[in-house]
Amino acid sequence: MLFPFENHNVSAFHALSPAEETALVGRARLLQAAFLRGALSPQLKGKKLGILCDEGADGTESRLLFQRAAEELGAHVARIRPALSNLGSPGEVRHTARILGRFYDALECQGMAPEVVRQIGLEAGIPVYDGLACASHSTARLAELLDERTSPADNRRFVLQALLLGSVA
Repeated sequence: MLFPFENHNVSAFHALSPAEETALVGRARLLQAAFLRGALSPQLKGKKLGILCDEGADGTESRLLFQRAAEELGAHVARIRPALSNLGSPGEVRHTARILGRFYDALECQGMAPEVVRQIGLEAGIPVYDGLACASHSTARLAELLDERTSPADNRRFVLQALLLGSVA
């Protein structure tokens, strides 16, 4: 079962209910099985996702993990170097978020101030994730619930893909 994450509130992905976690892990297991059969389908084909991060933000590893997870599902991923933290007014952040919402179907924010990410999430009108691919994100522990037929890194990718499918597709 695919649980639809229709609430685009950026904090919603930090506090999933037990039912949402169960649905997410179930979808991740389906993706894992499809991967093992060599049958992953491009369910996000035509979708455009952006990663807002500065060069040193939480390392390159989480950015590449998010990018691989999305691209394997057929999405196009663009890296955006924000400078939103340096903008002078909330109005500038609001305006930038609205423009980003027109160009992208979802945004992953890494290494940005939580208040800026919240503002982007409120104004963009699309799913906005706050460090979804970072090892410290609460969904990372869900990868441990997948079986050992694939590596822990692959299992983490399947959880990310399940979340993307539930919130973007």
